[in-house]
Amino acid sequence: MPAAIGDPSRSTASCAGTPDSVPPMNARALRPAAALLACAALAGCGKSSPSSSSASGGPIAQVSTAGAGGLATKNTTRLGGADPVIDAAAVARAVYPGLTSGSRPQAVVLVDERSWPAALAASALASAPLSAPLLYSEGSTLPAATSQALEAMHPVGAQALGGAQVIQIGTTATVPDGYRTRGLAAGAEPAAVAATVERLVSVTHGFAPRQVIVTAAEGPTALEMPAAGLAAESGAPILFVTAAGVPAATAAVLSHLHRPTIYIVAPSAVSSRALAALARFGPVTPVSGGSTPGEASSPAERYSPVDNAIAVSRFAAGSFGWGIHEGGHGLVFATADRPLDAPAAAPLSATGDYAPLLLLGSSSSIPLALAHYLSDIQPGYSAAVPPIRGYYNHGWLIGDERAISAVTQAELDSVLEISPSKASEKASLEEEPAATPAE
Repeated sequence: MPAAIGDPSRSTASCAGTPDSVPPMNARALRPAAALLACAALAGCGKSSPSSSSASGGPIAQVSTAGAGGLATKNTTRLGGADPVIDAAAVARAVYPGLTSGSRPQAVVLVDERSWPAALAASALASAPLSAPLLYSEGSTLPAATSQALEAMHPVGAQALGGAQVIQIGTTATVPDGYRTRGLAAGAEPAAVAATVERLVSVTHGFAPRQVIVTAAEGPTALEMPAAGLAAESGAPILFVTAAGVPAATAAVLSHLHRPTIYIVAPSAVSSRALAALARFGPVTPVSGGSTPGEASSPAERYSPVDNAIAVSRFAAGSFGWGIHEGGHGLVFATADRPLDAPAAAPLSATGDYAPLLLLGSSSSIPLALAHYLSDIQPGYSAAVPPIRGYYNHGWLIGDERAISAVTQAELDSVLEISPSKASEKASLEEEPAATPAE
């Protein structure tokens, strides 16, 4: 497996519980590539980026790398910029360029960036058939990046929601004139916020969900982040519990759904009291790294945000979950200290290459556990199956170089690359003729 790279000069504080990173190697050979990546950044990296017009006359908001290629290597694409507001706009523009009728969303979800529970719960609205991207407000203010992305995508309106083009969840931001809006009141209690979003998920799907995702309202946000992509991919709404048990709002939803399957993301953060109470509403399955439901996870999977995200990527129970144990997939990479990037990236889990979220502990290196996982699922080829007949991995990197450095991007590109399979390399070595002794 290629050695993972660290960049000590750009290191940041690691997330608590994150495993040791792979030791850095000499980056001189990668410096030209890193320089090219840095020079490829588009103009307009801030929230007040100016807009321009496309050749067809439609507006294109140049939100950092949004919808215009961005920082890319042969196996990775970077979306976003300095903060989650820009990241959400960039992802939304990549999924919905808005240049044709077929590349415009039905509706866009607008959430206050100060409300983590609302943002996380809203990730489920990225699932089909609504497939709504998420944008952030700043309290009652609509940032320029958000406004430009909304203008460029110009949602067509969701018939299931009375033609609503913008769904506002817990935000008082003023939407520009000309858009049909639907506002969802969202109080301070996470369980009530999630219950409100669940009702909207049921309306857009046309039926009550049979699966839900549950996580701890007071849990570490870094552990909750993978739930965003899982909800977007599966359409299962996210609900919250507390250390004291199951809040009334969550209990009401679970009772109405008549014993749904309950999947627990980051089970280590859920109290035993809450787990016992949940069992009264339906079968409970912890999302672990095992290939079968309920398989015990390792201590690292229970406590590390990096390992917890890997566990969600590996997990499958029937048709639920990714179950990724081999190559041929899209993968989203974000850092654990930018939790709002998870809901922002959720549309990438529900469309395109349906990528699960994987986490880095810092911007400057790949954690050892993640390096091992990427090595396990690195695509391979052989003489019998050449590269053009193989499977490929692709990485979406969320945020600018302060989130994920250019050197780390280069190393991720390397470990995502299809390479000679281990069996093929072994066979090649065995077939090499023995060296002739010198006379």
